[in-house]
Order: sequence, then C-alpha cells, then structure tokens
Amino acid sequence: MTDGAERSGVRVDDHAPKTPCWSCGSCGDEWPCATKRSRLLAEYGSDRAMLSVYLGSCLAAATEDLRAAPVMSLQSRFIGWLPRGSRRG
Repeated sequence: MTDGAERSGVRVDDHAPKTPCWSCGSCGDEWPCATKRSRLLAEYGSDRAMLSVYLGSCLAAATEDLRAAPVMSLQSRFIGWLPRGSRRG
C-alpha cells in the first residue's frame, strides 16, 4: 500500500510541503528544505520572478497556517534564501 502522497501523484521524494505545519514531506526539515530549494532553482532556471511569485504564495498560505511564527522568520525562510540578481537600469 502506498501513502496518500503517492496516490495523489506526489512522489515521496518530491520534498513537497506537509501542511499545516509546513515541514518537508520527505526529509522532515522546514519547507522549503535545502533539497527543494535546489530543485526549485533548477526548475525555474533564470525566471526568478516566477519563482518569487510561487514562493510568495506559499509564504501567504504558511502565514495563515503558522500564525504564531514571527512574520520576518517566515519571510526569511520562504524567500530570503533566493539569490539576488543584478538590477538592470
């Protein structure tokens, strides 16, 4: 028998978030874990704007679920790790 993640189309090693605690369903670390961060950077490639939009939506959902967590801590966790690109002027 497989777990719910596999039945729903999410593989066990996808490092998807478990809500409402926002931990990694694969390794148990805070989501996004180091593995997921690396995978997101590879998946989104040079489109950091879309990655920021995606992570911002995750941040908004996590803020609802993790009401006791400091907002700045969540902001750092979800989007603070993103590499900063050079600004074109």
